[in-house]
Amino acid sequence: MKLPIRSLSNVKYRPKTGYFQLLGKNKVRTLTVGTVKTFAQTLKMLAMSKDLVETGRHSTKREAYYQAYNWAEASFVAQEESDTVMDDVEAMLGVNREQMNFRADEHGGEVAGELIVIDRDRRTGKPIEIDCTAFGSGAYSVPTVVEELKFKTSAKFILAVETKGMFERLVEEDFYDKYHCILVSMGGVPSRACRRFIRRLADDKKLPVYVFTDGDPYGYFNIYRTLKVGSGNAAHLNEYFCVPQARFLGVSPQDIIEYDLPTHPLKDVDIKRANDAMKNDPFIRHYKVWQKAIEKMLKMGVRVEQQALAKHGLEFVATKYLPEKLKQINSFLP
Repeated sequence: MKLPIRSLSNVKYRPKTGYFQLLGKNKVRTLTVGTVKTFAQTLKMLAMSKDLVETGRHSTKREAYYQAYNWAEASFVAQEESDTVMDDVEAMLGVNREQMNFRADEHGGEVAGELIVIDRDRRTGKPIEIDCTAFGSGAYSVPTVVEELKFKTSAKFILAVETKGMFERLVEEDFYDKYHCILVSMGGVPSRACRRFIRRLADDKKLPVYVFTDGDPYGYFNIYRTLKVGSGNAAHLNEYFCVPQARFLGVSPQDIIEYDLPTHPLKDVDIKRANDAMKNDPFIRHYKVWQKAIEKMLKMGVRVEQQALAKHGLEFVATKYLPEKLKQINSFLP
């Protein structure tokens, strides 16, 4: 079996396409005494997917792990092993796990704002319209599979927010109503469903996408960069699960100074993550403005949370910070 190597060492950032693409390095999985278990697990995972597709059923990644308990010596020690084999299979076949009838365990994100999602009733197949302003104190939850959704909107942009707390703050302040936008809570690193939802919505309605995260290496690389250009681990799918048109709104190192925000010292893991990105991340290495921002953060030695804006009042983020930032779109990081 020939499988693509899924890591940053096997990807290149291509500005014309706007996402990470595989360089073409492969690994070969052969049947030997030392690899017989992994080889068998790969075949069993293929068989499980075939059965799911033929019967029209779906399995979460967690359920797939537990189904493998019936594989005797080919069963998995932990779900991480099961997930890796599943990812290898989709990379080998050139499809995504949803096409193999596997689903993620995590939710897809939450949405509020000037958007009507057109879905289908699971029982009747008839179209249903879901108004993302009509959830009271709640929000619309992005489903695992979003390919069949259609959209109606008069919004001017999409604002993807890292934390649910900040998302709820903006909903409470009626930000989407005042600034005619669609708010999406990523809930940390955005799931595939969340990324695909934003991509489809942005492409379909020609909407710009602005991203609002904590001002730290995790927010910059694990969240923003993954949303915009994808990851090395899933480079075989980045074409579908990234949002190349996304721009970084904040929180930037410069924002800490301009808005006099409270900070926390960078942890060792933050410093390592930043230095690794400067050295090995093709996206960061491509953009000097990102390198300068990271160097500034390292020199300052601090990180900042979105919620630090509350120093100036709970409403500050919605009435001053975001409105001021939205007047400076050309200064957003790429």
